Amino acid sequence: MSGVSDSTGTILATLADGQFHSGESLARLLGISRSAVWKHVQQLAEYELEVFRVPGKGYRLAAPLELLDAERIRTDLAPGTAKRLRALDVLRSVDSTNNWLGARAQLTPAVCFAEVQRAGRGRRGREWISPFAANLYMSLAWEFDELPPGFTALGMVAAIAAVRALQAVDISAAAVKWPNDLVAEGRKLGGILVDLQGEAPNQLRAVIGIGINVCMPEMASSRIDQAWIDLATLAGGNVPSRNVLAAALVGQLCQALDAFVDQGFAAFREDWRTLDTVAGRDVTLHQHDRQIHGTALGVDQDGALLLSSEGETKRFVSGDISLRVQT
Repeated sequence: MSGVSDSTGTILATLADGQFHSGESLARLLGISRSAVWKHVQQLAEYELEVFRVPGKGYRLAAPLELLDAERIRTDLAPGTAKRLRALDVLRSVDSTNNWLGARAQLTPAVCFAEVQRAGRGRRGREWISPFAANLYMSLAWEFDELPPGFTALGMVAAIAAVRALQAVDISAAAVKWPNDLVAEGRKLGGILVDLQGEAPNQLRAVIGIGINVCMPEMASSRIDQAWIDLATLAGGNVPSRNVLAAALVGQLCQALDAFVDQGFAAFREDWRTLDTVAGRDVTLHQHDRQIHGTALGVDQDGALLLSSEGETKRFVSGDISLRVQT
C-alpha cells in the first residue's frame, strides 16, 4: 500500500464523489478523532491529490474520482470470460502491474489493475507516467502451450484488442503505430508492454501490460517527453467510465488472445492494415545505435515491419526498436 493505511483509503473512497465531507462525519465513519482524520487526509499527498479544507464545510477533492472496482469490472465481463479468470485484482498502489503479476506465476489467466504505478515501465526501459486514478494501468497474464504463427506480434494483437475496447465505449479515433502504440490525432494515447517468462519452444507465460491515457492531469503531463493525447480530449470532456473501459479491455484482450492462439497473427493482419497510421509514410527506425530511413510498407503475415530503404524492401521484427514518423 506504499504506506497509505486502510483508514486513509476509506477517506479517499468517501471523498471521491467530489463533495464536501465534514471532519466530524469522517471521524464518525472511522471511529477516530478529527485530528486523526486530518493526519489521514495529509497522507493523500502521496498520491499527488489536492484536497481542499474549508472551515464549516470539511474536506473535498479538487475534482471527483472514479475509483476502480474489481467486482464491478467482473460483473461487466461476459460470463465465460469472468469464469475463466483465476484472479482479477485492483491494487491501490504498486511499482508496476507487470512486475506484480509476473511474480505470481501460478495465476493464469489473471488480470490486475492499479490506481497508481510508482515505477511504471514503457518499452525500451522508459518510464510510464502513472498518476493516481487518472488513467488505466492493467496487466493480463496468459499461458501459451504452443506458440502461434507470428508470435512476435503479440503486442500488436494486444494493441488491436485495446482499439476494439475503445470503440466499444464510443472512442472511434484510436489507431495503431508499429510495433504496439495506441495513437489518435498523431499523438500517443497508450502503449503495450509484453514480458515473457519461460523459453520457446516450451510453455511460455506472457504478461501483457496496457496503459491508456484517460484524463491526464496537467501536473503529470509536464513529465511526458512526447506528444500525447487522452480520452478526455478525444471525447470532448465526456470521458468514458474507467470501470466500463476496464471490463471492455479485459474482454477484448481475452477474445483476441483466443483467436491468436488458434490462427496466429493472420487473423489480425487486415485489422492492423485498417488501423495502421504508419503505412505509406516516411519513417526513421531507431535500432540500437543506428538509424534506418525509409518508407513504411505495412506489415507481413508475421507482423514484421516492411520498410522500403535504399532501393530494397527490408523486414524488421519488434524488439529494441523505436519508430518515428518523419514530418
